[in-house]
Amino acid sequence: MPAPLRFTKMHGLGNDFVVIDAIRQQVELTPARVRFLADRHFGVGCDQILLVEAPTQPGVDFRYRIFNADGGEVEQCGNGARCFVRFVREQGLTDKREIRVETAGGIIAPRLEDDGQVTVDMGVPRFAPAEVPFASDSEALVQTLDVEGATAYITALSMGNPHAVQVVADVDAAPVTSQGPAIEVHPRFPQRVNAGYLQVSGPHAIRLRVWERGAGETLACGTGACAAAVTGILRGLVESPVSVSTRGGDLRIAWAGPGRPVMMTGPAASVFQGEIAL
Repeated sequence: MPAPLRFTKMHGLGNDFVVIDAIRQQVELTPARVRFLADRHFGVGCDQILLVEAPTQPGVDFRYRIFNADGGEVEQCGNGARCFVRFVREQGLTDKREIRVETAGGIIAPRLEDDGQVTVDMGVPRFAPAEVPFASDSEALVQTLDVEGATAYITALSMGNPHAVQVVADVDAAPVTSQGPAIEVHPRFPQRVNAGYLQVSGPHAIRLRVWERGAGETLACGTGACAAAVTGILRGLVESPVSVSTRGGDLRIAWAGPGRPVMMTGPAASVFQGEIAL
């Protein structure tokens, strides 16, 4: 009988993960196994599964793979990146406080701060439609998107994964669960998209809800917070640094402008460790 899979349950502001060490144990994940682990009734339960692997290129410490609850592999996860650095420290896989990690969306550099918070260099946001990717002949900051007969005004950008951000008057009343699923699978986003809804609440503050690709609405979305803060700054609605209030808690996003990386700071927590038979 194969050995049970060892895992750690973690979360960043309620965005929860099953984190798996694939360096010291053999791990074979299929989409069906991912869906089983993510199932909150029959498995462990999580929004995403994070796989910690040895690096495949020089100059980095680890490889980081992310699987959504629906079984699909994705490029990036900001809340997961914060949990990643805490996990490798707690598990004795590194004694560094700052690590370089390769992801499908590029290199990130999470750093464990003295106060227990984690800061992550999330890279430079990309707006060219082909890099999002987003089917458009325009590079306008705000574009229209036909969603089931209604017009949504979005900013499309990549934070290593695709985002479509809207500004709303009241985030609590925003059509996150009704319109979000339609935006996620909109044909103009060939790799699907995360649908964000931001409300400006002050010169350095926004409120945010995100319908995440492959996971549904989550309590927090790290890359979504970065995308929303960048959108708000570019549209002249807020100034850096931006406090992003999600249903799971607050993140601090700092961005110095185009061509510069986005810095995200927030908590990461371990909940429990366990084993499960696959």
